[in-house]
Amino acid sequence: MRRAVCPGSFDPVTNGHLDIIGRAARLFDEVIVGVLVNQSKSGLFTVEERIDMLREVTSSYDNVRVASFRGLLVDFCRAQQASVLIKGLRAVSDFDYELQMAQMNMGLAGVETLFMPTNPLYSFLSSSLVKDVAKWGGDISSHVPDLVRDALRSRLTPHP
Repeated sequence: MRRAVCPGSFDPVTNGHLDIIGRAARLFDEVIVGVLVNQSKSGLFTVEERIDMLREVTSSYDNVRVASFRGLLVDFCRAQQASVLIKGLRAVSDFDYELQMAQMNMGLAGVETLFMPTNPLYSFLSSSLVKDVAKWGGDISSHVPDLVRDALRSRLTPHP
């Protein structure tokens, strides 16, 4: 079975993430979306909320499942019996960092990293940018699934 991991914090998941996940789902028998638990960072959404949103927005893919992990990504890959990572690249600046990570992951555990260029529609898109635009009341509806848009509005709108 050809199994791959798409890792990230997904705080929140964007249409750019979903584009990479969907394309990976067409190439692999199983894709595991690995949600990083980073205790040194507090996200806007809890890990459980991110997992729930990801499960909902990837439910149309029979071969995609969502799980969380902490620690080394290569240990998560081993536990999932996945030997391939899928990473989306938006710009050359992403490549510099991701190449170092890919080489480390190969050295640590023989895990291959495949880079997918992001769809040009999403080349500027990041979770941080989406949160910032949403915080100031900007329209993010073309950048995230409706479920995420509604969750962001609810979380970021001041309540009296």
